[in-house]
Amino acid sequence: MPQHIVVTEYCPAWKDVFEKEACLIRKILGENCLALYHIGSTAVPNLAAKPIIDMMPVVKDLEEIDQKSDQFQNAGYEYLGEFGIPGRRYLRKGGDERTHQIHIFGQENTGEIERHLAVRDYLRSHKQEADRYGQLKKQLAALYPYDIDGYCDGKDSFVKELERKALLWRKQLL
Repeated sequence: MPQHIVVTEYCPAWKDVFEKEACLIRKILGENCLALYHIGSTAVPNLAAKPIIDMMPVVKDLEEIDQKSDQFQNAGYEYLGEFGIPGRRYLRKGGDERTHQIHIFGQENTGEIERHLAVRDYLRSHKQEADRYGQLKKQLAALYPYDIDGYCDGKDSFVKELERKALLWRKQLL
């Protein structure tokens, strides 16, 4: 059965769900883990989101992650390797009704790390933009309840523009 796309109002418990799962991920990653961030829409207060917790660990050695695939699988994760983004390790939990996603990057992959953090922080700081994004996601979920490609394609231009604005905003802050 294809993934059912559901966008819900923000849930404050998502922060606690992230913290609990982050403890498990840190144990698996050990000393290789430099940081572990809550990213994606569930990391933005008051933003409507698919109830999937996105996590972004930053590690010293990305190659070491491949040797931990069994530990991730024992914790319920599907290990998918780069999965379309060079220099990333992608894992997901929950099957078609996904509950968690992990995007692991090596510390040298500053472009991807900065992009994810910039978008999260921009949406946290720009309520109107977050509201617009939430409304778009709700509309797309209603149009494409079992078509993840249609849902993602519908967000594509908005997300690209959002990333551009977020990176410019972040650069101005530094």
